Amino acid sequence: MIDLRSDTVTRPSAAMLDAMMTAETGDDVYRDDPTVQALEAEAARLSGKAAALFFPTGTQANLVALLSHCQRGDEYIVGQQAHNYKYEAGGAAVLGSIQPQPISHAEDGSLPLHEIIAAIKPDDIHFARTRLLSLENTHHGKVLPLSYLEQAWQLTRTHNLALHIDGARIFNAVVAQKIALTDIARYCDTLTICLSKGLGTPVGSLLCGDSAYIETARRWRKMTGGGMRQAGILAAAGLYALQHNVDRLQEDHDNAAWLGEQLRAAGIEVLNQHTNMLFVKVPEAQVNALKAWMTERGVALSVGPVTRIVTHLDVDRADLTQLVAHWQAFLRQR
Repeated sequence: MIDLRSDTVTRPSAAMLDAMMTAETGDDVYRDDPTVQALEAEAARLSGKAAALFFPTGTQANLVALLSHCQRGDEYIVGQQAHNYKYEAGGAAVLGSIQPQPISHAEDGSLPLHEIIAAIKPDDIHFARTRLLSLENTHHGKVLPLSYLEQAWQLTRTHNLALHIDGARIFNAVVAQKIALTDIARYCDTLTICLSKGLGTPVGSLLCGDSAYIETARRWRKMTGGGMRQAGILAAAGLYALQHNVDRLQEDHDNAAWLGEQLRAAGIEVLNQHTNMLFVKVPEAQVNALKAWMTERGVALSVGPVTRIVTHLDVDRADLTQLVAHWQAFLRQR
């Protein structure tokens, strides 16, 4: 199977599995799992934050991030297409009574600063209290420029807001800009890091912030069911990923760019390509037939009028060459 639906579909390598099987473990609820502690310390070091907390999922990490920043009746400003607004089952509103205030993304994936300012509520009993700005980096593969992050950071300081970055693919942004994670993290109060997307672990995310914030988050993690016991087995995969799988993200970016060129040459409309994601336009009349065609040939694609293709460590150039050949053959028989 050539699976291009997402970079979440990767499987741990033999070396990662070996690290997991030999991990030293304890009980993380008692805070005595040394491998979890090592992973959290490494995440804190890489981000330049004082502390980090290990979670089973990115959705829970984002939820706890919001719960730790906002009280009931507070509000967070977020992108209309952001993952922690659109794709996480409304957790902040349902479980935290936190009101989202979505605004539209700009073409480059940022939230326009003037629209953020316009969305901030005045101190009035009629309104929810605006407490937080949440950004996503990368957004649909698009990297938020450091200059924009600095401006957003200054905006939140002026308006007494916290700034959180949903960094599910933040290391894609790091690699694309050839910078350190600290260069991004300096412009936020907190950030999440997903280990099970491009970094290739089977499970896990991290939330980074100052020590007092992470202690608050630890309580929320327990309340939302995220307390784990011998989690070092999972944390070992995360440590391996941070040590071995960050720089290789450039291969995914290069493969996505190459694939975009090949599809364009084949007459397929590529809407855009950024980091490890392509978005391809598929005529409505071809959607079902193309999905069936690819499935029969062992290719998993989330085919729709706009089809997202995601490169990752389990897909190489030879696999992408096959994809192009299958797509060309499909077009020839139409």
